[in-house]
Amino acid sequence: MKVLVIGLGGVTNGGKTTLAEKLKNMLPNCDTISQDDFFKPESEVETDERGFKLYDVLDALYMDEMVTSIRNWMKSPTSSGLVAEEPQNTCDSLKNVYILIVEGFLLYNYEPLNKLWNRRYFLTLPYEECKRRRSTRVYQPADTPGYFDGHVWPMYLKYKNELEENASMQIDYLDGTKSQEELSSYVYSDIIQELNKLRE
Repeated sequence: MKVLVIGLGGVTNGGKTTLAEKLKNMLPNCDTISQDDFFKPESEVETDERGFKLYDVLDALYMDEMVTSIRNWMKSPTSSGLVAEEPQNTCDSLKNVYILIVEGFLLYNYEPLNKLWNRRYFLTLPYEECKRRRSTRVYQPADTPGYFDGHVWPMYLKYKNELEENASMQIDYLDGTKSQEELSSYVYSDIIQELNKLRE
């Protein structure tokens, strides 16, 4: 049995969750884990001097729990209860391969997670498009006026710069303005190549 752990990181509202779900339906024995499920309760998230809740930082998440969840899945993917029915066209050679897609906005800036990835993807968006998409979403707690410009976007740039400065980190940057069909087709082909390498 072989496991493949795929990171699908990137900007808020970049299409990570939609892409993860699309890929889950396209790939055999595939599960997803969402980083959003590891947010601390609002009462435990720090507030800065402007009154902004600091959600877009690692301290707002139970990262250790996330690592544990991924490791547990890797040890026993079939008992996770998550593995979906496999697509009809699965070729025999992929029957004993299990794929986990982990999606979230802060995947590659936490060292313990970086030991786990087989492939890393990062969705990007230009500022205007990201802000437009963000304004159409309803969050709990809701974004306060100025939150996107005062916290969300600066944190995205900070963490993205950290990745770009880390020369050893292999990341495939994806353009989040492309259609979901284009993105899923590209990532799917890439993962299939990775699976073929595993089998060799």
